[in-house]
Amino acid sequence: MDMKINKYAATAQRTEITEHYIYMRLANSCRDEKNAKVLRKIGEQEMMHAQFWKSKTDQDIKPDRLRIIRTVFFARILGMTFVLKQMEKREGTGSKQYSELSTVIPELEQFSNEEKEHEKVLLAMLDEESLQYVGSIVLGLNDALVELTGSLAGFTLALGDTKLISLAGLVTGISAALSMAASDYLSSKAEGNARAKKSAFYTGISYLITVMLLILPFLLMKSKYGALTITLLTAVFIIFCFNYYISIAKDLSFRQRFLEMTFISLGVAAFSFFIGYLLKIFLGVDS
Repeated sequence: MDMKINKYAATAQRTEITEHYIYMRLANSCRDEKNAKVLRKIGEQEMMHAQFWKSKTDQDIKPDRLRIIRTVFFARILGMTFVLKQMEKREGTGSKQYSELSTVIPELEQFSNEEKEHEKVLLAMLDEESLQYVGSIVLGLNDALVELTGSLAGFTLALGDTKLISLAGLVTGISAALSMAASDYLSSKAEGNARAKKSAFYTGISYLITVMLLILPFLLMKSKYGALTITLLTAVFIIFCFNYYISIAKDLSFRQRFLEMTFISLGVAAFSFFIGYLLKIFLGVDS
């Protein structure tokens, strides 16, 4: 092999042996036996790939232990499906790279097909509870972002003190969270959904968490306009993180969803700020 192929082989060997250990550790910590079986199958294939590259490099290359620890940690926080799909999308030993090199090393054509299987078939079998309730989370998150950013923008101009704005925002947000959860429960139950209670829980909790994050700047800062700026930036950050997560876990378009949610949330906030200004003048409120 020439120097370039030899260098790639060493990198690929380390990547494959690292991913073998990642899949096996995730399989051991997985409660669902079906998912654990999927992970072990992928892990065994990664070991076969690593052994192939070892035959080319004639070296015992150690795995990236930091990456193993980091990936397993994030899988516990963000869920296995998200982390595993992110792994399959990364550069280095994906189906595309193996396919391109198959003209030089024919065995890589099989590896390419196996990587495609990982991406499209095996990982599609993974079934996480949180992803089953994405619709409920979207409902709670989106409504909280739109309603509360709008309410806080209006309160900022109409009310004078950040504590008062916080109080009004908390009352509005908590009431809305309970209302959203109750509405989701009744709607799901009417449709005969056996998971109506969990659906309502995910809707309510995502709404409530969003409420707390958006109101926090008003609790910590004295400047109401400064707090509103931080709140709007927080809203954009929440939209970014959520849509990035969903785009990876559910194979959806990130850019379109992110821009749409951001435009709606900030648009409602701007409109509410303007309404607050008009009401303040019309009612003669001096803050």
